[in-house]
Amino acid sequence: MIRLMTFTIRKPVLADAETLAALHVATWREAYAHLLPDEFFTEAFIQGRLDMWQHVLGNPRDEWLVRVAESEGTMIGFAFVGQSLPAEGQVPPQDRQLYSIYVSAAHYSSGVGQALLDAVLGDQAAMLWVAKDNPRAVAFYLRNGFAFDGAEQIDPAAPKIIHARMVRSSVG
Repeated sequence: MIRLMTFTIRKPVLADAETLAALHVATWREAYAHLLPDEFFTEAFIQGRLDMWQHVLGNPRDEWLVRVAESEGTMIGFAFVGQSLPAEGQVPPQDRQLYSIYVSAAHYSSGVGQALLDAVLGDQAAMLWVAKDNPRAVAFYLRNGFAFDGAEQIDPAAPKIIHARMVRSSVG
């Protein structure tokens, strides 16, 4: 028996900040469990996600676009796009950057990630940073027209994660 999942994509509001922060932390645990120790997820880290989402949702900017996916009243994914942030000493190769896109592991391969990407970027040119040791994410971005451009960086707070930049020209 095949069960098709239904979900909706919507713009989040400030009241969603706590749920969105909890989802953000949960999806990081799922995606990076092999790269981040449990002690990485301190109360300060968790509070930082809440503070970030309260700021983003409470102080909207024209260049920010956030969308969440919900199924049966539960938030299952999110995507966040904005103006490109340059790596130290570099000019960003595109004006738009996918800051984050995460889907709960229980909903992988359901079309939620694709729907979120389409909702925040469509066919626009963009850049992103991906954990090189996240083959599922890398394959997703390659399918969507992104390619590695050779730039890499390491976050001192998560030194086991090597971030590689991927860039896409407009698809249309």
